[in-house]
Amino acid sequence: MTTTDDPAESARPTATDSAASHDDGTKRQFISWLTLAFMTTASVASLRPSPAMAIYGLAAIFLYLLPAIVFLLPTALVGAELASGWNGGIYRWVSEALGKPLGFLAVWCQFAMTIAYYPSLLAYVASTFAYVIDPSLAENGLYVAIVIIVIYWSGVLVSSRGTKTIAGLSSFGLIIGTLIPGVLLVVLGMVFLGQGNPSAQPMSADHWLPPWTGLASLVLIVNNFLSYAGMEMNGVHVSSLRDPKREYPKSMFLATGLVLLIFILPALAIAWVMPSEQLSLTAGLMQAFQAFFDHFSIGWMTKVVGIMLVCAALGGMLTWLAGPAKGLVLLSRQEGYLPPTLQKFNKDGAPQNIMIAQGVVTTLIGILYAFSDNVSSAYWMFSVITVQIYLIAYLLMFVAVVKLRRTQPGVERGFRVPAVEWVAGVGFVASVAALVIGFVPPDQFGDQPLWRYLLIVGGGLLLLGIVIPAALLKYRKPGWVHPDHREPSSTP
Repeated sequence: MTTTDDPAESARPTATDSAASHDDGTKRQFISWLTLAFMTTASVASLRPSPAMAIYGLAAIFLYLLPAIVFLLPTALVGAELASGWNGGIYRWVSEALGKPLGFLAVWCQFAMTIAYYPSLLAYVASTFAYVIDPSLAENGLYVAIVIIVIYWSGVLVSSRGTKTIAGLSSFGLIIGTLIPGVLLVVLGMVFLGQGNPSAQPMSADHWLPPWTGLASLVLIVNNFLSYAGMEMNGVHVSSLRDPKREYPKSMFLATGLVLLIFILPALAIAWVMPSEQLSLTAGLMQAFQAFFDHFSIGWMTKVVGIMLVCAALGGMLTWLAGPAKGLVLLSRQEGYLPPTLQKFNKDGAPQNIMIAQGVVTTLIGILYAFSDNVSSAYWMFSVITVQIYLIAYLLMFVAVVKLRRTQPGVERGFRVPAVEWVAGVGFVASVAALVIGFVPPDQFGDQPLWRYLLIVGGGLLLLGIVIPAALLKYRKPGWVHPDHREPSSTP
């Protein structure tokens, strides 16, 4: 996820990078293109989407490669040009090109997507933790709802106190919750196959492409757009490269390759041991670990890995919890986009009121899980809503880079996207396609009522992504601007 705060800063290496001096005598810190590639990989890669792609077996390779080419690379390149020309993040980029109302819409979508994202993330946490206490709870809607509500509000309590110790949790999560379990899963899978055990899903050459049963057969690819979201945020570091025009593309291509390896290999490992019809989208990772550990007679390791994955996911949630909300509040204090009540910070500098308002909605969504007879289906629908809201911000970003190239060609940019209209156009079309495909239920949920799926997905997108920001823009008042940012009244 991307926020107006830059979480990549916390991942910046402490190893000494070369330094140079600006004209004013201040030191300019350089980083290598390899360092930037690793930083970008750390901010994007995750094991959480692996079960959704493992359903497709060998075709997961194609389903990861396609959005990487048409979405991952365009967002990384476009983000680098915008970040190296204008500071202030996506609000500044879109505002400069398309006006402040659309700039607000872009930054609002970055915040609003978290409203759907946290319930889906915590549903994954709940299903994973179930394998530590009782695996049968993984698909129990009431249990998942309780976990979502309790953990979210606990996170709000911690974040609202401005606890500084959470700053390093993202780096901790990468190692404990992604690299170690990911490598372990792949190694177990290779040993499993090396012993002569057959793969649970076919791995022959004629399974490179997913079976075509209509548009619904490709729907799960939409999840990959969320998996790749955030690739552009490290564009702010393009000016720290010695030769951005040559080194940044090289860095992004390496990061893309590393991200693909982290996504693809665990998905294949899951497919080697779990038949697609038995996979849960929330608990699939733990299903695979349990199957491998039981096969190798080390079943006790299931609980250990489960705790590692839960700790990493919770650390990531705490790291991100206040970021989007704080960015939106700071902007609203300057421009008056939110009512004063939602602009308040507590004594520890946390945007507590808007986090509470967000928590009320998260609680309502969590309660929906209690009435769901299919946790995987609910998880998928909220994941789709998250992607679609986020895609609105990306659509605006792709338009902005082309518009700024035409209207502000003289602005110095540390990096310029080659053939920018084509690159941005590919990203824009891919984003529109993903947004539209998201309204089609996947084959795995064909027995669910179509009207309910469309009502939840379409209603969530319409309410969170369009209606609320439009209402805030329409009804905002001059008095909503924080006193510290108001222009002084003129005196005769």
